[in-house]
Amino acid sequence: MSKQSEEELSKEPLISEEGNIEMKSDEAEAEAEAVENEFDLLQEELTALKDKYARVHADFDNIKKRLEREKYTAVEYSNEKFAKDMIPVMDSLQAAMNSANTQADKAELFDKLKEGIELTQKQLITALEKHGVTMVAHDEPFDPNIHNAIQAVESEEVESGQIVQTFQTGYKYKERPLREAMVVVAN
Repeated sequence: MSKQSEEELSKEPLISEEGNIEMKSDEAEAEAEAVENEFDLLQEELTALKDKYARVHADFDNIKKRLEREKYTAVEYSNEKFAKDMIPVMDSLQAAMNSANTQADKAELFDKLKEGIELTQKQLITALEKHGVTMVAHDEPFDPNIHNAIQAVESEEVESGQIVQTFQTGYKYKERPLREAMVVVAN
């Protein structure tokens, strides 16, 4: 072989190797750039997710605070409807007091006051029932959950365990006793 062809042959692998090295270097740079781009995208996505999390967390805190305020307000003003229903009863009592101060025949005044008190009592009972407050029945058998037996007597009129007399009316709120009825029970 000639000297020139040996040189060409010896140069070819170097060029090829350099070409390969250059190609490998280009691939590495491209791959590094792709990784860097992917890293940047992931960083942006992470930042967006952190922002979204912060917003959701802030919304949750705001909702929690609003619900606490609403709960406090609901508890604070829970008796508002009841109070509004008691105002007409108070007006009726005030009217009765005002009518007692008028100059009229005593018998006529007494009859009107009695009628007014009866109407006011009915109005009060209606308002209480509207809000779940009911009177404990007097004609039911003795129930220690809603009756307080203050005395036991012998009675031929009613069976043993039945209520003979009520000294003080009891009241329930829905099914829960507010005040037990004070009763006399038959032996």
